Amino acid sequence: RFERPDTIPMTFHINDACWHHYPQDALNQLMAEHQFLFPDYQPFEDNFTPDYLPNARVGQPYTDPWGCVWESTDNGIVGTVTHHPLADWANLENYTPPDPTHGDGMGNYLGSALYDATNQYRRLKKASLRHGHTFLQLCDLRGYENLMFDMADDEPRLWQLIEMVEQFNLALIHRDLDAGARWMGYPEDLGMQLGPMIAPVHFRKYIQPVYRRLMAPARDIDCVVHMHCDGQLHTMIEDIIESGVEVLNLQDHVNGIDWIAEHVKGRICIDLDIDRQDTTVNGTPADIDALIRREVEQLGSKEGGLTMIYGMYPGTPLENAHAVADAMERYAGHFSG
Repeated sequence: RFERPDTIPMTFHINDACWHHYPQDALNQLMAEHQFLFPDYQPFEDNFTPDYLPNARVGQPYTDPWGCVWESTDNGIVGTVTHHPLADWANLENYTPPDPTHGDGMGNYLGSALYDATNQYRRLKKASLRHGHTFLQLCDLRGYENLMFDMADDEPRLWQLIEMVEQFNLALIHRDLDAGARWMGYPEDLGMQLGPMIAPVHFRKYIQPVYRRLMAPARDIDCVVHMHCDGQLHTMIEDIIESGVEVLNLQDHVNGIDWIAEHVKGRICIDLDIDRQDTTVNGTPADIDALIRREVEQLGSKEGGLTMIYGMYPGTPLENAHAVADAMERYAGHFSG
């Protein structure tokens, strides 16, 4: 909200799969040495096994409350949907969507919907829809290719399905706002490595109106609207901002730092997703430091409008993971004083 914060909020997330891909004492050391990023760090016990998400378990196909079947190839890495319950439109007639009073649609039950954000965000009560709440939920139900044809053909039954998904999500949003949420997440990937997953004209027709209606209740009570969106968003950015997004988590290299500075900086808050495909995997610690410094200098300001997040995944050299954490801590206070 551009209120001249003392530091740039920084988040370093260690994916669950890392705990069986790296020596566990090395991950403990990484957290112990970076108290700014892990202020509540307590050492994990030897042979720690995370409680993997139900759709991130090898050899255990998971049927979510929508009837979509997920399969993963690595514990801790969210899998992909291998069975789409509405691939055949004939199944819609007898289809029953999940009950929003019983969970979030991904097997997470009520009672822990709200959580405190880090004190870097003034302890705002946060809540979030599940990742892939609308467009990707339609993909999971119908299958991506089927959905693309549905949109191109203006399939009338698609509108019924969109309404079903929207009403489920809207019930969750009202529940969380009534419970005191003042930061609401709307995570959904729309981009690929190059370009969008959905034609912008179809996004504006089928998806953006839903986004506006889902975000409106939060905006009406001055609740922060946050959206996570992977992929290249060049042709989508105006539609995303116009939908009501106030904080956008987008990827750096995929979109380009110069492009983000030109099209996003100063308009809404940038929650920058630090590269995990190129520099932090294949570069040197010096390359990593230079990248994060450039991003802070080019996208940040004394007024604020920048937060940063890094996701550590298997394949990243430990030395580079330390370099990312070092740089995040080093430049968090770049505009202070």
